[in-house]
Amino acid sequence: MKILIDIGHPAHVHLFRHLIDQLRREGNEPLVTVKDLPSARQLLDNYGIPYICLGRKSDSLKGKIAKQLLFDRALYKLVKRHKIDLAVGTSMTIAHVSRVTRMKSIVFDDDDGDVQPLFVKFAHPFADALVSPDVLSAERRKPHHVIYPGYHELAYLHPNRFTPDPEVLKHAGVAPGEAYFVMRFNAFKAHHDRGVHGLAMRQKMQLIEMLEPHGKIFITTEGDIEPELRRYRLSVPPEKAHSLLYYAAMFLGDSQTMTTEAALLGTPALKCNSLAGRLSVANQLERDYQLCFAFQPDDFPSMVQKVQKLMAMPNAKQEWALRKQTLLEDKIDVTPFISWFVQHYPDSVDQCRRDPGLFGRFR
Repeated sequence: MKILIDIGHPAHVHLFRHLIDQLRREGNEPLVTVKDLPSARQLLDNYGIPYICLGRKSDSLKGKIAKQLLFDRALYKLVKRHKIDLAVGTSMTIAHVSRVTRMKSIVFDDDDGDVQPLFVKFAHPFADALVSPDVLSAERRKPHHVIYPGYHELAYLHPNRFTPDPEVLKHAGVAPGEAYFVMRFNAFKAHHDRGVHGLAMRQKMQLIEMLEPHGKIFITTEGDIEPELRRYRLSVPPEKAHSLLYYAAMFLGDSQTMTTEAALLGTPALKCNSLAGRLSVANQLERDYQLCFAFQPDDFPSMVQKVQKLMAMPNAKQEWALRKQTLLEDKIDVTPFISWFVQHYPDSVDQCRRDPGLFGRFR
């Protein structure tokens, strides 16, 4: 089967890279497309995954609309040229193109509808199948919607997929057992980030002043960084970032994805941005498993108190390992599931909706 996998964000490289390998091993022909994002392209290069670049994204809303039309056109031509049977991704593009070609589309989406209203309006209705974590079951009720007990991040951070690399400690100049903290701050340029804001500079500096006596501080970023923070910047190969998170004493920042990743790696994670409390995946990680904590910017003092409380815990990492294990008992190894789902589509849609017990084979 000729399967196209569309990458629109660096996190999607991680989400689908094991799927790409498995599809190849099982005799399929995956074709990877990617928006022109340097970090995503670097990851694909580092993993040895060939790809076709569809062009650059835009930061403005008007620019995004114009670019979307260009992405649709470029993908349409590729689908016709390569006679693609099925497309997999998290983008509007594959959903749109599937409406005007013989190709079918499977969209993997883990965002709440009120946070991504444009995606819900312009992608969901066009997808042949929409696959989401079961924490979103309340708003995923249409016949082509499928839910599963897991998260996108468990496609690459489940213990069956991920083994931390201690060599990252040498890269960071950290001795084994030495405490350090990882921070990350977002630019909030996506269309769904309009009006969203995170930590102010004074708040970032306050956190650094609190943490610095207790260990080294590393700030990871893909773009520019404020002059006051440059001495904390750590350039780590992107494929090693999860190992850096795994060994960290704590993660702090305003990044959605990295907060979830840290939590699933068993590292206490604290996030401060104006989306706090509005994301179902993050809310479940906090409410049911106490693996991460989210704060609104105007409630920053509560974040400070939580940091102080966590630093006073003598065995926080051991406690988080137990909490992570509790989560893993409830969730599945996502990569085998999505591989099965893709290769058995469309029968897999009916099987998932008819027999929830089938997820037991992916635990």
